[in-house]
Amino acid sequence: MAEVLVLVEHTEGDVKKVTLEMLTKARELGEASALFIGAGYDTAAALLAEYGAQKVYVAADPDVASYIGAAAEVLAHVVTTSQPAAVLTSSAAPAREAAARAALRTGGGILTDVVDIEAGFVGRQDVFGGATVVKSAVTAGTPFLCVRPNALSASPAPCESTREDVTVALSEAAKTAKVVERVTEAKSGRPELGEASIVVAGGRGMGSGENFSLVEELADALGAAVGASRAATDAGWYPHQMQVGQTGKTVSPQLYIAVGISGAIQHRAGMQTSKTIVVINKDAESPIFELADFGIVGDLFTVLPALTAEVKARK
Repeated sequence: MAEVLVLVEHTEGDVKKVTLEMLTKARELGEASALFIGAGYDTAAALLAEYGAQKVYVAADPDVASYIGAAAEVLAHVVTTSQPAAVLTSSAAPAREAAARAALRTGGGILTDVVDIEAGFVGRQDVFGGATVVKSAVTAGTPFLCVRPNALSASPAPCESTREDVTVALSEAAKTAKVVERVTEAKSGRPELGEASIVVAGGRGMGSGENFSLVEELADALGAAVGASRAATDAGWYPHQMQVGQTGKTVSPQLYIAVGISGAIQHRAGMQTSKTIVVINKDAESPIFELADFGIVGDLFTVLPALTAEVKARK
């Protein structure tokens, strides 16, 4: 079977969920392999094997992790030497940039923000806020497909994985920009928004930033992440990195609770693939109810405290 190469998205060996999603899809399309760049492979090795990476190319040279342009050169080198049928990367900015540069170097083509991949490496993209589906294919060279996080499902398929070390002599151009410091953001104790299996999100209906404490209380009772609509983040009620939507993060949890969110196309594009959607809104005509598996028409300031109390009582 043809090799399908996945660029591992990770932080010091902590593999991101999107990598597992891409490995699952790579197994459907061919023989899954992975490219791991930077430190932490020993931490990630077992998980990559669990999700079917039969071969892992490892570029552990510290220079590769410190120079901005290095990832693209390593990826281009592996593509040139191993000749995979396709390359899958995350649509996150660093991976997307590396894919674009590598595609240019190798004479391939690139598709971004892909939500599914069909036989022949045809990528599906949702455009205009999900109102239109586009199917595209690269017509020359190796196809590079940048996958939107949470768009695909992840399932394990354990295998024996082999390691192949990769050494690349970086060009002077790749060394023109360097990471001089990395700062780890303080964790709140809640799951990461893009990785969480439960998300509670608040919108314009919250009325103020102070009222987001009601969303946080329910989220903490459920062990969930907290999200927000663009209207709420633009108003300064909640941090922009917590925005769910077309211009924010795409989530696909098992349970998504939308509180005081009207359901503009921009927001729906970021959460409509959630497995179960619960809506709390006092306006029964809100478009968000079109997506709801369960809907509550009522005052969120009455419903949320009661719901939180009931969740706590059942724990």
